[in-house]
Amino acid sequence: MQTLLLLSPEGLASNPGLLIGFGLLTAVAAQTGLALIRSAKRLTQQQQRFNLEMERLQYEVKLAKSRWDLAEQEKASWNGWRKFRVVQKAYECEEVYSFVLQPHDGKPIPAFRPGQYLTFGLEIPGREKQLVRCYSLSSAPSDREYYRVTIKKEKAPPDRPDLPHGVGSGFFVDKVKEGDLLNVKAPAGHFFLETDRETPVVLISAGVGITPVLSMAREIAASGSKRETWFFFVCRNRADYMLKAEVDALASRADNIRVHVCYSRPGKEDVKGRDFHGEGRLNADVLRAVLPSNNYDYFMCGNGSFMKSMYEGLIAWGVPEGKIHYEAFGPATIKKTSDTVTLRKEAAVTAGKAVSVKFGKSGKVFPWNPALLNLLDFARANGLQIDSGCCAGSCGSCSVAIKEGEVEYLVPGANPEAGSCLTCVCRPKSDLVLDA
Repeated sequence: MQTLLLLSPEGLASNPGLLIGFGLLTAVAAQTGLALIRSAKRLTQQQQRFNLEMERLQYEVKLAKSRWDLAEQEKASWNGWRKFRVVQKAYECEEVYSFVLQPHDGKPIPAFRPGQYLTFGLEIPGREKQLVRCYSLSSAPSDREYYRVTIKKEKAPPDRPDLPHGVGSGFFVDKVKEGDLLNVKAPAGHFFLETDRETPVVLISAGVGITPVLSMAREIAASGSKRETWFFFVCRNRADYMLKAEVDALASRADNIRVHVCYSRPGKEDVKGRDFHGEGRLNADVLRAVLPSNNYDYFMCGNGSFMKSMYEGLIAWGVPEGKIHYEAFGPATIKKTSDTVTLRKEAAVTAGKAVSVKFGKSGKVFPWNPALLNLLDFARANGLQIDSGCCAGSCGSCSVAIKEGEVEYLVPGANPEAGSCLTCVCRPKSDLVLDA
């Protein structure tokens, strides 16, 4: 009771010494509080710097590992054809099978970049020449002991029943069996995901186009990366949904990978919310409704009409061209704005200087048409056939000898044999005579 009286305003007023002591005590308490606050801020800043340093070190370790893997890949890679045995042929859905391949010589195989493909030299009975075809890898680089491709038997379009079915895909689905040996070239292709980055990505596919983007998503999950990933896929319905178990595993095991599946024609037993997320076609409007923004790198693969529609929709949404990446097979299906500008400039230049292309074996000569991006398309447009495979400048099957003239390449890194050109990725730089 006496202490309370002393600390009361009346008590402090009557005792100056106590008042001074109380003031000093308050000041000390305030200073101590400020010191504690400053100390807490310093600790917080130190923790933040430590976290940033750890993130930097983790990134450098991941970058070093990526460079090591690429170096090992180059060491284990090979030139030309190598024999691979089909160790498993697995049914996926109607007219779709996966083929697991291991090297016949038992030696190591190089890792690859998710999104790349294998080139096959198929020995088909009744054909004089080897048929070259390219199929995306559906396995992930983390699958060190084997490669896997998933192939759909391509049929003639419903509106063109006179056209032949896919020769290569039909051979795989109908004829290739476990134990067979196949001629295979090393993984290649410019459509791949850089795994040493953490930038957010959107992976988009339709039908069998799922194969390269599934490889990307599986590698993101296997590496432990926390990069924000959206996985969009469309097929007709559950009966047409290939590699479903692997997509489901991604959705359930990786918190940073969000899956959105569309069925264009759901079956009677397909339930929205359980089997699929959206009904109808997958397009840019679906992405706009689901994604929080358009600030992503986009990787897409599907048939020509799907990719053309998706590309145009993304451009209309304000996505920069440089952030849209797509499978290079059949590059003419998408005309970039920059391509159009280039073609207009080329047309203006060549208007006063006509360039001709002569096909030596037939003796036919045609004026170059700048509206066609490459010599392979140009030959086909004029009724001439040139063998092709990847249509991306990697497999070499469209190589043709140059008798006269020069060409320029549309993609970096094209490496033709001396005196030849890769017709799928080049166009004439001057009057040209080809041995075709």
